Amino acid sequence: MRFVDEVKITIISGNGGDGCVAFRREKYVAFGGPNGGDGGAGGSIFFQADKGLNTLVKFRGRKVYAARNGEQGSGREKHGAFGEDFVIKVPVGTIVRDADTSQVIADLVEDGDRLLVLQGGRGGLGNTNFKSSTNQAPRYAKPGLEGQTLDVELELKLLADIALVGLPNAGKSTLISVISAAKPKIADYPFTTLEPNLGVVELGEKSFVVADIPGLIEDAAVGKGLGIKFLKHIERTSSFVHLVDCSWCLNEFEAFEQYATVREELLKYSETFAGKKEIICLTKIDAMLEDEIEKYVSFFEEQLDKKVLAISAVSRRGIDKIKQLMLKATGRDKD
Repeated sequence: MRFVDEVKITIISGNGGDGCVAFRREKYVAFGGPNGGDGGAGGSIFFQADKGLNTLVKFRGRKVYAARNGEQGSGREKHGAFGEDFVIKVPVGTIVRDADTSQVIADLVEDGDRLLVLQGGRGGLGNTNFKSSTNQAPRYAKPGLEGQTLDVELELKLLADIALVGLPNAGKSTLISVISAAKPKIADYPFTTLEPNLGVVELGEKSFVVADIPGLIEDAAVGKGLGIKFLKHIERTSSFVHLVDCSWCLNEFEAFEQYATVREELLKYSETFAGKKEIICLTKIDAMLEDEIEKYVSFFEEQLDKKVLAISAVSRRGIDKIKQLMLKATGRDKD
């Protein structure tokens, strides 16, 4: 299925039905009074989060979503039927914004979250409601109120516990395919990943969700490359794993420049990344000698004053350790 994370649609709530003007017409009733019923209320528009959906692609083909109108009242004080509400189901993690003002209307982050966005028009009152001591036979009723129309933007931000970030070809897709059941397309060229991939990692009885974010490059935060389109998907994560491919670097300084480039782009996009937990992994070490690996790890740890892990998705070296560190970063290791 094609991944779509931004769409614009129009939503319309239903009109209220008109009230009815009617009078009793019975053979043995000398003074038949008013008995016009009320119109039914128009249907409302709701948005509901559904964990069974993972993309907004279905909204690409249909741009207008309208609830049903309420029915008109009728004689014998029969009220018109209410218009059926329209429930628009969206993936968990969808933000609904007013397209004109960009104001956030709803942020649906839990499965089953449901929010009324547009109220249907109220039904008009029938002439029965206007009978009084001075007006025994009112010949007027109220029309139903019109529904509302609103253009909204839907934006999907994936709900993952951990994000995998790094330059193109850093090994993110390979890693997620090894630690979870996700099967991203993998090839030996830049920008293999053109859309985020989600994978569920299981560790004993515990599990967490990992997102593989398309590779970032310099100036990604200002729109260069593919990364800017998907940086928003990292915002909801509590932590991220930063992968650095050392296999082709001439020295540890060049490898560290890779790390610094991606880190800078994350902070340019949002300062919130400074407060997120970061696990740093040197990848593809199966192509390196042992003393080279130790040299690279030592250099990174000296520069950052934190532990750095060397891993290989091919040989599975360090894979169990990285899974444990990810679980700890989510805080679920103590549940």
